[in-house]
Amino acid sequence: MKPVIFTIIGKDRPGLVDAVAKKVYEYGGNWQGSSFAHMAGQFAGFVEARVPGDKHQDLITALNALEGLQVQSQSVSETSDTAHDLLTIEVMGNDQPGIVQEITSVLHRFSLNIMHFDSTCESAPNWGSEMFKARLQVKVPAEVNQDDVKDALEAVANDLVVDITTTL
Repeated sequence: MKPVIFTIIGKDRPGLVDAVAKKVYEYGGNWQGSSFAHMAGQFAGFVEARVPGDKHQDLITALNALEGLQVQSQSVSETSDTAHDLLTIEVMGNDQPGIVQEITSVLHRFSLNIMHFDSTCESAPNWGSEMFKARLQVKVPAEVNQDDVKDALEAVANDLVVDITTTL
């Protein structure tokens, strides 16, 4: 069994995830993890599965045959992780063009590896503007000072609130 990562995009409809799960099972795969979202009327997601090496391409061909679904895949080899702290970073502030680029630039400057990134923009009725919210999980090398990361993120905008916690 070898890991395969695949992304799926298509018009959202009931039963879509079930159809994908059935195909993974049909080709001898074991579903390891996934993340899905509904965006602008479309279904988008990615899946990690362990599939017999000789079945990877057959699985992707079968998934692409599902009506209205586009699939891309990447076979991967397993790697061992070096020791890093895992941090959860929550960010909230007024939305502004470029805010994601500025946040990711700060993380890059500290050599942090983004493991998970969820973000939304929500109406802030009391302020009459959009509120940007993000929750990230990042791997942090041991030599990086969390307070320095927090200060650098808060410097992105005057109103940006940053909370960092160690993830166990």
